[in-house]
Amino acid sequence: MKKNVLFNFVVFVVALSCFTNCSPENDGLPASEDPVTLSIVDKQATSETKALLANLWDIQKKGFMFGHHADFYMGRDWLYDKTKTQSDTYNVCGDYPGVLGIDFAKMIDDRYSDSKEHNEKLRDCCLDAYRRGMVILACIHINNPLTGGDSWDNSSNEVAKEILKDGSVTNVKFKTWLDRLAAFANNLKGDGGELIPIIFRPFHEHTDPWSWWGSTCTTEYISLWRFTVEYLRDIKGVHNFLYAISPDMNKMGDDSDILYRYPGDNYVDFIGIDSYVGLNNNIFVNNLKALVRVSKSKLKPCGVTETGVEGFQASDYWSTNILAPLTGRQISMVVTWTNEYGPSDLGNHYFSVFPGHPSEKDFIKFFNNDLTFFCNDLPQMYEMLDCVSID
Repeated sequence: MKKNVLFNFVVFVVALSCFTNCSPENDGLPASEDPVTLSIVDKQATSETKALLANLWDIQKKGFMFGHHADFYMGRDWLYDKTKTQSDTYNVCGDYPGVLGIDFAKMIDDRYSDSKEHNEKLRDCCLDAYRRGMVILACIHINNPLTGGDSWDNSSNEVAKEILKDGSVTNVKFKTWLDRLAAFANNLKGDGGELIPIIFRPFHEHTDPWSWWGSTCTTEYISLWRFTVEYLRDIKGVHNFLYAISPDMNKMGDDSDILYRYPGDNYVDFIGIDSYVGLNNNIFVNNLKALVRVSKSKLKPCGVTETGVEGFQASDYWSTNILAPLTGRQISMVVTWTNEYGPSDLGNHYFSVFPGHPSEKDFIKFFNNDLTFFCNDLPQMYEMLDCVSID
């Protein structure tokens, strides 16, 4: 464990003083030890899934989890190897992220038949992450089920309408995709046979126009979201998902931007934002404040579900552009986007640290800070807390 002895002693004393296994809140945040009741989208959710929701809320009082998309799947100079767990994060600081980002798209859409090996690798990554006690966050860059284009094919504004039209070709195809997702979720089990919880964030960055579910392509976003949740939960019996919404906040925004086409409290467990603002801390801090306000008003945990600067070179990036803006915020996670495999070092599609990067030393300082939670710092994320109830 990287946390120092004094810090652990203080936490222990506070825990004894309140006779609960809930944690104290950060400086600058309202102090409250009263029990809290959170609502959950799936009333039949597994005990581990309910516990994850509770812990996502509670960990915000102590700090935030660091996450990295595809961290086990590829890095700057390696690709997945079943014989060992590789990680750019681990190779720099000696620990894995607290959150593993995954994309389930190829598991379910019309690339399914050609992606068997890929899909097995991602499944193994999920199993590995869960065994380590990590949190799994999944998006789906699924192809356009109407046109056959990719997820960025916004050439038709009829996609969502056709999905929602019962019995249409697009409706049947989309439900087949959800069937595959449900089969994966319902067979993803830990060593004890328990279903592994997933934070599922479909149709992300819907506030922008670039996806077929985006702002200019569909006016049926809320209905599409609800249809997806109800089909997975009620028809297919998926009870190990928490549902996360994640609008894009790449410029100065406010609460209304986060709540743009919000599907409703009964359909959302987690409030996220994808925030790619470069090195502009003013915008990032502004958006973080809005995120926390919405989180508190709705009693739902929150986090930065995607961020980073493509090809960044700033040597103090982690201290200046991640830790400083997040200090004092009640946010459960910050997840950087992927490091693309680039052994020639000619590409710049990377968003996190790797050995030899200019920010390597600063990342170790970031890792050693008491506010940052990596794999070995995590509490038992799948065990219920005394002071959090799930309704």
